[in-house]
Parts: sequence; structure tokens; C-alpha cells
Amino acid sequence: MNRTPLWKTLIIVFALVFGLLYTLPNFFGESPAVQISSAKSTVRVEPRLIPVIEQALQKAALPYQSISFDNRHDNASLRVRFADTDTQLKARDALVQSLNAGNSNEGDYVVALNLLSNTPAWLSFIHAKPMNLGLDLRGGVHFLMQVDMKEALSKRLDGVQAAVRLKLRESGVHHSGISRRGDTIEIAFSEAALSEQGRTVLRKSFPELSLLPSSDASTLRLELSTQEIKRTQDFALEQNRTTLEKRVNQIGVAEPIVQRQGNDRIVVQLPGIQDVSEAKRILGRTATLEVRAVDESIYTTGSPAVSSVQFTERKSDGTIGKIWLKPEIVISGKHFEKAQATIDTQDQKQAVSVDLNPEGGRIMRAYTRENKKKRMAIVLVEKGQGEAISVAEIQSEFGSKFQITGRFSAQETHDLSILISAGAIAAPMEIVEERTVGPSLGAENILKGFHATLWGFVAIAIFMSVYYLLFGLFSVLALSFNVVLLIAILSSTPASLTLPGMAAIALALGMAIDANVLINERIREELRNGATPQAAITAGYDRAWATILDSNVTTLIVGISLLIVPGSVRGFAIVHCLGILTSMFSAVVVSRGMVNLWYGSKKKLDKLAIGQVWKATA
Repeated sequence: MNRTPLWKTLIIVFALVFGLLYTLPNFFGESPAVQISSAKSTVRVEPRLIPVIEQALQKAALPYQSISFDNRHDNASLRVRFADTDTQLKARDALVQSLNAGNSNEGDYVVALNLLSNTPAWLSFIHAKPMNLGLDLRGGVHFLMQVDMKEALSKRLDGVQAAVRLKLRESGVHHSGISRRGDTIEIAFSEAALSEQGRTVLRKSFPELSLLPSSDASTLRLELSTQEIKRTQDFALEQNRTTLEKRVNQIGVAEPIVQRQGNDRIVVQLPGIQDVSEAKRILGRTATLEVRAVDESIYTTGSPAVSSVQFTERKSDGTIGKIWLKPEIVISGKHFEKAQATIDTQDQKQAVSVDLNPEGGRIMRAYTRENKKKRMAIVLVEKGQGEAISVAEIQSEFGSKFQITGRFSAQETHDLSILISAGAIAAPMEIVEERTVGPSLGAENILKGFHATLWGFVAIAIFMSVYYLLFGLFSVLALSFNVVLLIAILSSTPASLTLPGMAAIALALGMAIDANVLINERIREELRNGATPQAAITAGYDRAWATILDSNVTTLIVGISLLIVPGSVRGFAIVHCLGILTSMFSAVVVSRGMVNLWYGSKKKLDKLAIGQVWKATA
């Protein structure tokens, strides 16, 4: 008697229910939508905008299906769903006019086109969603961005130059001037003895600098070491990649790809994006923090200094005013290391706790020591425009740790801490390659891949049903279960399905049916050797398992080795490895469960419907 244990039956039922539920969202399609997100770090998208959006759409006589608030990412957004693309395009223009006064480039909100899944709410409740499709299947945009490494090194040298000046001042080593000549820092001293003192101080404090020979004994020439240049370039590339990764969250891309390519390039792929211009604008955004001194002369003389710069100020009472700041930047975004939203212990107000890097801490300590009782402003610079978000008097000396306080809400401190932690781009970037894949081409690729997989499945099903009869039908059902389970797993993971991934699904079908062929032929062999039908079933599955395991494990090793290769090969490898695991489960556990369900309870079993069993004649 062949019976499946209860625990195995429960596993099969659970896998079947999981496969069906998490495969279903892929059949509901997508609807055109408009997404509203923040264009500035100081502006927050909140549900209170919903009446404004409704009024704008009603005024333009544009029907919509629903408006939803999405706060799953660091940047919240509102999404309006429409029935067709024509209404979607008109609605975008109407919302730009309403929210940004017709200016989509300088407004407070990003109004972008998008696609939203039509998955029912009850499936969304259990986090069932459609598969993330890659650029070649869904359409979208591909950017290749070049990082300006010369500018990154120049910024690093500027910071080193300021730190060297501060260190020499603290050490009491007087110099005649510090200047930049290309990638070299030159320090002039009045005599050779002072030059030697400066050499000793700098060698201890700045191991990242290399001393160059100089024809003048009273002049020191410094440059970044090879290791420091490499570290600076790696930092700039990784910082830009991290910043871009956080920015694309605003666009609502299901599975964006932001990865390094080579020593100075970043690849950005945004599947499903319809509005390429908005994507380019968001990726090109720059936002950073600066610390500047307040120009106090306007309060003593009635007019600011000639070199001072006027900024917008967000005052403590919530109003917006103007303030004059000195042109010198005390510290900038590169000096901010991390930040965290907190509560000010003195007045119990919202605040942001900031940590500076060692260089920023040294600069801030010296500045606050020399400027007590003077005011200092924290300036948020975005899109080339600065806003003083916090202005306070320096009460005492502090270094690498301090708090930013102001009239902030809890959400604003959270957003500001994210901005500081993410940082601004470390070096300018430009788009050197732009490639757009239209949704029609993606739909054509899906259709071709679907037909290839479907006809392959049909051919396998016909062959197995004809050649192995009922056992062939069991094999086809197990194969169907394998496909459903594989799609469910792909739908419930962050992995994206690409065109090579569809090829891997087709390959998985062939490998899965290969295991059933081994099992069926082994059962036939046992019948030829005179075993009873029930014994042949048991021996067939047990003895074929070792061969199935060996063949699949060796193939799995190859698939795992392909995972280290970036790009489309990795997409193939992910689906390939998952397909091997699901095929082993369906071919052995699921098919045996069906065979046992059909034949296991039959005490008198004369033959099996497994096709012609050829016996050797004497």
C-alpha cells in the first residue's frame, strides 16, 4: 500500500494554495495613473491634498477611479487611478496647473505618469502582487550616468586645504599662504625652519597626503596619495549611487535597478516609467546642507555687507522671511555623516541630532570657539536655492555632535534626517546614454515569451499523456503545479522577471519533466523485473530520487555560479535556480502524492496505466 503521510499532504496543499493565491495578481493587469510626490525636501505630501486634487479634476471634468495615499517609502505619494491613458495625460496637465501653478519644473510637487496594478484589495491585504517585470518586458527607461571624478577630487582637495589651514593654526605654525595649483596644495613659509615644523605636523595629522619635492626649502607641496584618490573616487561613486537609489523611490518604480558600472559610471533602469522627462528631472535633483554665519552688520549699520547673500528663512513662528548670510560656507553636505530625528531635552521640541565626520568636527569646533554669542544658520540648498531652516545663537563650543532645532513637525525631522543621512551627490553627473523601451515592445516580448513557453508545455503534455497514459497525466499536472509555484515565488519576491528569465522558465519545464521521465521509466523497469504494481511505484520513486538529486544539484551549482554575473545573466540565473528547486518538489513530492491518492487505496492492483511495458523474451 502506498500512502502519503499527513504532513506531506499538508505541505502539498499549502504549496498549492500559496501558488494559486500569489499567481492570481498577474492576471488583473494595470491601470494608467498619475502620481503626486514631493519635489522639495521641505514639502511633504499628505492626505490633506486629496480634496485639492479632487477639486482640480472635477473642475477639468476628468473622471477618476480612485485616489490612494502611499506612505510605504521614505517619500510619501498620492496616486490617482484612471480608466484610460487619454484621461491620464489630461489629468497630469490639470494637476500641474493646480498644484504648481502651471510650472512643472519649479513647483513644490512632482506630477508623474505611472502604472498601477489592478490587484483586488483582498489579495493586496495578504501582500499578493504581480511579478516585477524588467525593462525589456514592461518597457521603461535606461540611463547611463557619468560621474565627474575630477570635480570629486577637487572638492576633496578643497576640504583638505581648509583642514590643513586649521591644523597649522592650532599647532602655532605660521605660514605665508596656502594655495591650490591644479591637484597640488602649496604652503609658503617665511623660513625653512617653519617649513620643517609644518612638515612634521602635517605628516602626523594627514596620512592621506603625500609630500612632493620642492625647489624652495620654505615651500611645502602636497597632493592626495594614490590610496586616498582611489578612496575618494569610490566614495563619490557609492554616494551618488545611494542618493540616486533614494530619489527613484519618489517615482514609484516597482523594481528599479541602480548599480555601479566600471570606475565612474552608474546604471539606472526604471521599468514601467512613462514620463521620461520627469524621471530625468528627479534624478538630476541636488539637495545638501550648509552651515553659514549670519551677517550681523545689517542690525548695526542698517545695511548688509557687499558680499553677503540673502536667503529665505523659515522662522520659529512658522512664517517665511528673509535673512542675510555671509558667503563663506563653514561646513557643507560632505561633512555630515549621519542624522536621527529626536526630541530636544530642553524644550521638548522636535529636533535632528547630527554627527559630523572628523574633518567637519574639527572645523565646527574651531568655528564655534571663535564665534560665541554670534548667530549661525543651517541652510538647505535645493535646485540652486537656499532656505535657512534653523537659525540659532552659538552658546558654547561644540564639535562633531549637535542638534538642529526649529519649527519642525515630527515628519519634517524624519525627512530632514533622511536627507542628511543620504547626503547630496558627491560629484556632478551627466547622462551619457539614454535608452527608452516602449511598452508596446515590452508587451511584444511578453507575448512571444508566453507563446514559446505555452507551446513547449503543450508539446510536453501531449507526449507524456500519449506515451505514459495516466502516469503521463500525473506528470503534466505536477508540471502545471511547478509553473504556478514558480510564478508565485517570483511574484512574492523582489526579483524582476526579464526576457532571459522567461527563457529560464521554459528550461525549468524541460528539466522538471525530465525527472518524471526518470521516475516513470524506473517504475516500468520494476514491472519488467516482476515487481507488483504497488512495489513498482515505491521502488520507482525511491530509486530514481538519487539520480534526480545528482542531476539537479550539479545544474544548481552552475546556476549559483551565474548569480555573481551582473545584468541579464543574473536574471536568468535567479529564475533558473528557483525553477530547479520547484521542479524537484513538484516532480517527486507532488506527483507521488497524486499517484498515491489514485492507486494507494487499491488493495488488488493488477496493472498500472503507464503505457506499454516491454518485456524481454526468452
